[in-house]
Amino acid sequence: MTDNRVNKDLDRMVRPLDEAVTARARAVAAPGLAVLFLFAVVLFANAVVQDDVPLRLFVIAAGVIGGYMALNIGANDVANNMGPAVGGRALTLTAALIIAALCEAAGAILAGGDVVNTVSKGIISPPKAESSLDFVLMMMAALLSAAMWIHLATYLNAPVSTTHSIVGGVLGAGVTAGGLSIVHWDTMSAIAASWVISPVLGGLMAAALLALIKWTVLYKEDRVAAARRWVPFFIALMVGIFSAYMALKGFSRVWKPTPGMVALISLASAIIAWAISMPWIAMRAQQIENKRKQVTALFDLPLILSAGLLSFAHGANDVANAVGPLAAIVSATSSSDGIIAASVGIPLWVLVIGAVGIAAGLALFGPKLIQTVGKKITRMDMVRAYCVALSAGATVLVASAMGMPVSSTHIAIGGVFGVGFLREFLVNRNITRARLIGTEKKQKAANWPGKLNKTPEQALKRAAKREKRRLVRRRHMYSIAAAWVVTVPAAGLLSGVIYLCFRAAFL
Repeated sequence: MTDNRVNKDLDRMVRPLDEAVTARARAVAAPGLAVLFLFAVVLFANAVVQDDVPLRLFVIAAGVIGGYMALNIGANDVANNMGPAVGGRALTLTAALIIAALCEAAGAILAGGDVVNTVSKGIISPPKAESSLDFVLMMMAALLSAAMWIHLATYLNAPVSTTHSIVGGVLGAGVTAGGLSIVHWDTMSAIAASWVISPVLGGLMAAALLALIKWTVLYKEDRVAAARRWVPFFIALMVGIFSAYMALKGFSRVWKPTPGMVALISLASAIIAWAISMPWIAMRAQQIENKRKQVTALFDLPLILSAGLLSFAHGANDVANAVGPLAAIVSATSSSDGIIAASVGIPLWVLVIGAVGIAAGLALFGPKLIQTVGKKITRMDMVRAYCVALSAGATVLVASAMGMPVSSTHIAIGGVFGVGFLREFLVNRNITRARLIGTEKKQKAANWPGKLNKTPEQALKRAAKREKRRLVRRRHMYSIAAAWVVTVPAAGLLSGVIYLCFRAAFL
């Protein structure tokens, strides 16, 4: 018993030191490795872009900017998928990086899409460019400004929407070139509304799931028996929702199933998952005690699977944020009139740059933000992390069915805050109830309404007890919310300045 306690104490002392050394080594090596990656992109693009392509050097330069954008998407956006799993200790940081890198790259290459809508989902009517080079400069400015903004946000530990960043970049370059009249203000209004809708929906969904698990399993006297009955249901719910999520989002660019087909796939997957998980959970339940920590460990495999599926779907959908403008540039330089169509094909070499860049950015710069999402906002365990992951998939499905534009980044972060505020509410309610009961007992015993503090220390202790516990760090909440609000205007202003600089230099 003593040896185990000593080992635990040593582990608590050594682990932070190891993490600090690893973080320091990564901080020193990562910039150099990132530069090597961008140099490799130059060589790769130079080899695949034919000599007869008009504006060939600009296409290669755009490929490097696309690689830089992909690095920043991997560093910032992927943390939302893996942060809860790491914070809940279902995965080590190294395992999370490996799984996320593989799933992101697979999603980008296998389902990253044959087609991408140009000019970022119709937020502007592209102004008639003076030349192919003018359009190329617009897209390069949009891509570079978005990448620089995400880079800054990652440095400041603020998870931001990469979609909103590229929207702001395209908006800024387009308005600078053609004026405010080209903006589709209805689309911009919907994007602004999503700043509120996304985190609120994600937070409410995650909090509701956590409350359901607490009242069906964790608050029961016999948690193990309740887990045998309910955990297979939650696993089936997760599999059903993520089957629908993958059908609609994960492969959305290569396969368009009907709503009936999606519902059938979801129901069949849920039934199969329930049938498989029943004996598996029963077997594992025989080996655990009636303790909260051991019961929550039953959610480890579902949490790992959900994190991997979220990363696959993210790679499939958000690779377009990294390479969509690059694909538009390739299309514009390949056409005879320099104008791109409403949608363009993404060449395989462009997808490869996006996929490898996202994986490299995650490995080199992602751990810092993964720690923020998974540990620094609020304390996570496997159940809370499961609720965040499931709410991300479920909220995107609900919002898509209702036609609301939402950000997966905002939903995931909203889910983290949702479970944190629910915990805070329940803990403070229990503290208040216990304090009231204790006060009544003391007053009855002393037959006196209260007692004076005998020492200053006693006064401080009583004041600390009266203060409500805060289980969500407000500092992170305020800084993240501020970053969300300024993402589109900041990226837009930066893009306009870069576009003017490009025009002055090359036109």
